[in-house]
Amino acid sequence: MKRLATVCFLLLSASGLASGGLAPAAEPASDPRTIAATKLVFLPGNFLVNEEVDRCVKIMKDAAAAGYTGVLVSDCKFSRWEQRVGDQRAQYDGNLKRLRQAARDLNLQFIISVCDQGADLLSGDPNLAEGMPVEDAPFLVKNHRLVPADDDMKLVNPGLEAADNGRVPGWYIDELGRAGFVDTQVKVEGKNSIRFEDIKANSPVGNGRIIQRVRVKPLRYYHLSVQVKTEGFDAPGTFNILALAFPKGTSEQALDHQQFALKPTADWTKYEIVFNTLDSEEVGIYIGSWGGQKGKLWLDDVRLEPGGLVNLIRRPSLKFQVTSADGKTVYREGRDFVKAVDPKLGNMPFLGAFQTWYQGPLVAVPSASRLKEGQRVLVSYSHAMIVYGYAVFACWNEPKMWQIMGRNLKTCHEVMRPDGYMMTHDELRHMGWDASCRKSGKTCGQMLAANVKRCTEMIREEDPGKPIYVWSDMFDPNHNAADKGKYYLVRGEAPFVGSWEGLDKDVIIMNWIAQEKTLAWFAGRGHKQILCGYYDAPSEKMTDWLRMAVKYPGVSGVMYTTWANDFHELAKYARIVDEFKP
Repeated sequence: MKRLATVCFLLLSASGLASGGLAPAAEPASDPRTIAATKLVFLPGNFLVNEEVDRCVKIMKDAAAAGYTGVLVSDCKFSRWEQRVGDQRAQYDGNLKRLRQAARDLNLQFIISVCDQGADLLSGDPNLAEGMPVEDAPFLVKNHRLVPADDDMKLVNPGLEAADNGRVPGWYIDELGRAGFVDTQVKVEGKNSIRFEDIKANSPVGNGRIIQRVRVKPLRYYHLSVQVKTEGFDAPGTFNILALAFPKGTSEQALDHQQFALKPTADWTKYEIVFNTLDSEEVGIYIGSWGGQKGKLWLDDVRLEPGGLVNLIRRPSLKFQVTSADGKTVYREGRDFVKAVDPKLGNMPFLGAFQTWYQGPLVAVPSASRLKEGQRVLVSYSHAMIVYGYAVFACWNEPKMWQIMGRNLKTCHEVMRPDGYMMTHDELRHMGWDASCRKSGKTCGQMLAANVKRCTEMIREEDPGKPIYVWSDMFDPNHNAADKGKYYLVRGEAPFVGSWEGLDKDVIIMNWIAQEKTLAWFAGRGHKQILCGYYDAPSEKMTDWLRMAVKYPGVSGVMYTTWANDFHELAKYARIVDEFKP
């Protein structure tokens, strides 16, 4: 499901059409009556549950009564068919057919989401995940196991124990002495903790954080954790852990960033992230509250350790290599050490579910191995990454990915017989780092262009003549295909420039950014556009967007788009669109 990111440090450019400015096209502008003629409803659900189908049928009836013409239905299981077997599969197919028949009975167009390339597709094979490369990470042979032993990255004063006249060596503390304090009375271990108190009243910018910049080696994998305690902490959604890279010659890049929902009052609790240093030699560690309000927040026991083999990916295109410390001897898997496998990869607690951190596998060293107890070795491998706490993505350059996607698409067609297909290419946040991608010789923008083109061709081959839709963001130079800056964990500067070259002109753009430059961009390329409004905000906001849209040709409809399953403005939204006059 699409989420609107609000992370303050994302370097997304909205400064103009760097790939060619577009004035309103010379073709006739869009007629408001044409826009209002197509009104869709975004309708996600868990259609394995009978009551959920009942709920969605009721929404469809309400939509038809309000003048809507179609629904876009979505369920993660559209890409998990191989896991739906036996009685469960029969129930699921039956529920989908019931939902489809309801759309026919109500004369509603029935569009389905397909071509997912995230964790749902990876339920078919978690080892197809895009890999983060690790090069020459130090391990130690200990108790006949390969144990992570990377001490090349060290935090200064990680336990926050050292303090001198209220100062904390190694750490920058926001508003130390005003909002931030060394607390010797409350701590989870050791001598003291760091306490932030009434941040809004005592910090000009409202931040209560501890920060440290450290030197690192590229392509290393780490686990960062901190203990947190709260008391009357009135600042929901403000606590973050961030690892920010400062690569030479390019803009900074967030290696991982997670926001945690703290309880206002809670005892010591561990929070954690993992990150790969990528091509950086310096990383900033940021822990604390951005925009804190009232109450107390304690931080203690910051720990940084090697990531080891957590979320280890094994497939032929990605190497797993163990060498001597000098790199001259390469040890053999199956002889010097047993095959390295992580059975928990993409399988916690079920297939297609990835977890950020857990006890990773330890590789056994047989007694007949050339590796000796206490020996230091270097290990190179690849691991999966959960981007910003919820998303994992498949590697686009693995043939098996296309086999799984093709089977999913065929089953969707056979079971539901839809009127159209929505490609779920949006917020694609991890690409270009593993060996499969690098061997392609393409930029990430070129890879995305090739991917969406192939998906389009697959849909046409499976179900010729049906309309095909795609979200706007990954093909818009004013949004995620900007001409400058980094984008999440995608490799390169301005990584998705040129992605739009893979879009055929008859692919309909599901536009979810209410800005004129975006309207102009897709109109200039000859695409039809659907305005995906509402977004759990007052429906009146749609009027300004419609006023912009009528200037451009090809705007052919709207969609009521909710991510909170909030349909209370369904009729009102339709009425505002129907009654709009420029």
